Amino acid sequence: MSSNLLEVHDLCKTYEIGNNRVEVLTGITLELEAATTTALVGASGAGKSTLLHLLGALDRPTSGTVRFCGDDLFRKNDRELATFRNRSIGFVFQFHHLLSEFTALENVMMPALIARVPKDDARGMAEELLTDVGLVQRMSHRPGELSGGEQQRVAIARALVMSPALLLADEPTGNLDMKTSDGVHAVLADLQKKKGLTLVVVTHNERLAAAMGRTVRLVDGRLE
Repeated sequence: MSSNLLEVHDLCKTYEIGNNRVEVLTGITLELEAATTTALVGASGAGKSTLLHLLGALDRPTSGTVRFCGDDLFRKNDRELATFRNRSIGFVFQFHHLLSEFTALENVMMPALIARVPKDDARGMAEELLTDVGLVQRMSHRPGELSGGEQQRVAIARALVMSPALLLADEPTGNLDMKTSDGVHAVLADLQKKKGLTLVVVTHNERLAAAMGRTVRLVDGRLE
């Protein structure tokens, strides 16, 4: 039986802009084993974020396949894909996208509540994760009362509340200073090991890339 969590074959993504056809990704073939870490690097505009969005089923490819545990993702309809994303994939972005009117605890609970997990269970799951990311004393604070690093830790906890097998992070420390970035890196590394996550990180941070088990480089929409 294959140990791959994700298998990508001949993936292409093209956009029509006016009368122009722009090929962003061409012929991407990639395998990601379960419980491994991968850095996705390359120049701005190389297609890194586009590839991450396709791996996470946030967008559909023009052609090619993405298989998750052998299941062809893009045979699913939009509603099925939304359910899949909620339960199987965690996302962390450069901007935390926390809901400003809710506390850290409520933000982390949100994906579980959307999945109709009972409120008490969702609270327990969120409290455990906020403890894991070092925010046990900050659960009742709203995003505006938290530092940038704390906000990103809340975003990581929210991404993991449904216990996904795959965590996709797009420049998760892009807005943070070096010391704060190191703290967020440490949190990601600890959680990846503790939970056996498959982690893919888009980054320009050479130190973060070097800490990953594998580095994949995109050049002009192709894997180098």
